[in-house]
Amino acid sequence: MISATAGALLAVSLSSTPLMQQKLSPEEAAVFSQQDLAKSNMRLPELTRPVNILLLGIKVLTSDLEEYPHYSNDVGYHALVNSFKGLSDTMLLVRFDPKNQKLTLLSIPRDTRTYVEDRGLTKINAANYYGGPAKSAKAVSELLGGVGIDRYIRVNVQGVEKLIDALGGVTVNVPKDMKYQDDSQHLYINLKAGNQHLDGDQVLQFLRFRYDNLGDIGRVQRQQLLMRAFMEQSVNVKTLSRLPKILSVIQSHIDTNLSVEELVALMNFAAKTDRSNVQMLMVPGEFSNPRQYNASYWLPDLITLDTMIAKHFDFGYDREQLENSESSYVRVAIQDSTDDWESVDELVNSLNDAGYWNVKVAKPWNSPLEVTRIIAQKGDMQAAQEVQKSLGFGEVFVESTGYLRSDVTIQLGKDWLSIQDESKNSRDW
Repeated sequence: MISATAGALLAVSLSSTPLMQQKLSPEEAAVFSQQDLAKSNMRLPELTRPVNILLLGIKVLTSDLEEYPHYSNDVGYHALVNSFKGLSDTMLLVRFDPKNQKLTLLSIPRDTRTYVEDRGLTKINAANYYGGPAKSAKAVSELLGGVGIDRYIRVNVQGVEKLIDALGGVTVNVPKDMKYQDDSQHLYINLKAGNQHLDGDQVLQFLRFRYDNLGDIGRVQRQQLLMRAFMEQSVNVKTLSRLPKILSVIQSHIDTNLSVEELVALMNFAAKTDRSNVQMLMVPGEFSNPRQYNASYWLPDLITLDTMIAKHFDFGYDREQLENSESSYVRVAIQDSTDDWESVDELVNSLNDAGYWNVKVAKPWNSPLEVTRIIAQKGDMQAAQEVQKSLGFGEVFVESTGYLRSDVTIQLGKDWLSIQDESKNSRDW
């Protein structure tokens, strides 16, 4: 009811002021689907079919634009600009599937090496800079084997900050102390590890930090942590009172070829989707060797990517032929949050007894978990569910926040300790 009312009010407000939109040439417009996505009824617009939306997060500095030739000399640093003509720091392909009531987000690392029209093989984030949303959509479709893209949304980092503030902030687990300073951009990052309620500026610090051994991939994982927290917290009674601020952000910091009706239909669907049906993936791959190229790249694993697209975007090979969750082949990683190494050893033994021999104890999870999270790291939900079935505990999530080289990551929680205690008590009895 809350989301429906909020959506209705937002639709009425937006109908009086068009969404910001870059003017696309006929050739650029043809890159995107020309079919309708939604229909109106007596209540709210609803999606009529599964749709793929390309979401681009853009960071633009004064040094990136010809309009500000002397700005940095005048003020002494490169300031953020409310513009969309820049590199895409964040790239997501989001599938809204009303048939299966699923919401799937595929994160595309900005350094992914792929073909960009007129630029050749390069980093995929350059596509927006050289050709806007249409060239970005072509590059993403090319990478994913020809997946169709229906619409695009571009938001700049200033819009992200203002949207988070308009929603009252978000509580998220900061996985590690984050400290970094870049005077040339007035970028100052200073966050402490642990669960924290972040405002818009702090969320930008959280998202822009990439100064660890995982670089951009670590940032993708943090984006997914934030998106999961955002979706779980953003729809509540307070949302209604914040609609004017949210509306202002949408109208001034977002560029899209969605109609108002389509935007409201997407928001309505996302608000009603159960969190267990929200799946977060990442283009699988590996870091390039420093001696391979002049720049650092994320090199996509195209075979695994094809499987992922077939399973989650209903495109490509027959999904039934791609299932292979035999336990002896599944790579399982354990990230312990209990600080009880004896229990970790017991879990390894339990996995071995169930036929899982390719098990690695990875770096511990950074904060205590009440309930074990079983992560389908590469999107293979069946494999994660089989692990859960073998163990008899834990919640399954499709996301890429686990150990990179695993198929399934077990983020071990206190529920396993309780099971261990019960087992010991029964033996003593």
